[in-house]
Amino acid sequence: MVLTLTPDGPLHAGRTLARYHLWGDDPATPMSAHSLRRVLRAGARLYGYEVTWRGGPDDAQLRVSIPGARDAQIVKAVRREVEQIFGLAADLAGFYRTAKADRALRDLVEPLYGLRPSLAPSPLEMLVGSVCAQQVNLTFAFATRGRLVRRYGTPVTVAGRVVYAFPAAADLARARAADLRRLQFSARKAEYIIGIARAVVHRGIDFEALAACGNEEAVARLTALRGLGRWSAEWFLARYLGRGAVCPAGDLAVRRAFAHYYNRGLGLSEAAIRRRARRWGEHQNLAVHYLLSGMRLILPRRGAMPPFRTSPRGWRRQSRRSEIVVP
Repeated sequence: MVLTLTPDGPLHAGRTLARYHLWGDDPATPMSAHSLRRVLRAGARLYGYEVTWRGGPDDAQLRVSIPGARDAQIVKAVRREVEQIFGLAADLAGFYRTAKADRALRDLVEPLYGLRPSLAPSPLEMLVGSVCAQQVNLTFAFATRGRLVRRYGTPVTVAGRVVYAFPAAADLARARAADLRRLQFSARKAEYIIGIARAVVHRGIDFEALAACGNEEAVARLTALRGLGRWSAEWFLARYLGRGAVCPAGDLAVRRAFAHYYNRGLGLSEAAIRRRARRWGEHQNLAVHYLLSGMRLILPRRGAMPPFRTSPRGWRRQSRRSEIVVP
């Protein structure tokens, strides 16, 4: 089965998918210059698929090859994953209109044209990824996540390359904390991942019901799970549910971006960041992604991420409260 998807609006695949390779390889989503491979988990069945792309941002096309898929529901599920990964539901045209009134965003549209927020293919994958990224640098977060995927995922050959299906909740729920510790997870993170997986298995969290909740209710339900703070919950809203009016203001990378673009490098409070973000309405999520990606454009010129200019005491306090989630 082969699908062809044409985005509604610009798409620059390389910019959109940068997070899958910038800090290390993702064994669940290996990429090459013009393709990525994934494995859909549908109950006990696994379906490998490959996505290739061609054309420029204004005429991009995605070709999705799903060998052996004849069930319409499987094809629909793969299509949904691809739409998530490439952020095809994002209102890029509306965001670009909003960006015209904001100097920082306006200046980022041209160098980042066609960038869409890549959403996690599954809710469990999003939550586990958030735990992996708490309080560590992104390279280490990707390394530990990769070890977890290889240890508990299932290898499938897709277009001549081994791809790992992201681990099933049941497999992670049966894992032992000691085994995750051997993968270099902290004791707490090991417990968090196992606990989240068990909540999924035992219906302690209902992702369909969560998707129907408003933002604050969804945050309340997610933060009831051990290991998930408000920042993880807001990233779930932004990067799995694709909610537009979300700004994870407590995330360290987000705070750094707002300090750089809007306050001459001086740190802003979470409340101040949220007040500014509210100006963008339903385009807050997109704005945050462009600001974070804009910070990556600075790195080649400066060699290091610009720091906050705050007192050392204030910096330590902020650092302990923040999560570093993949920009």
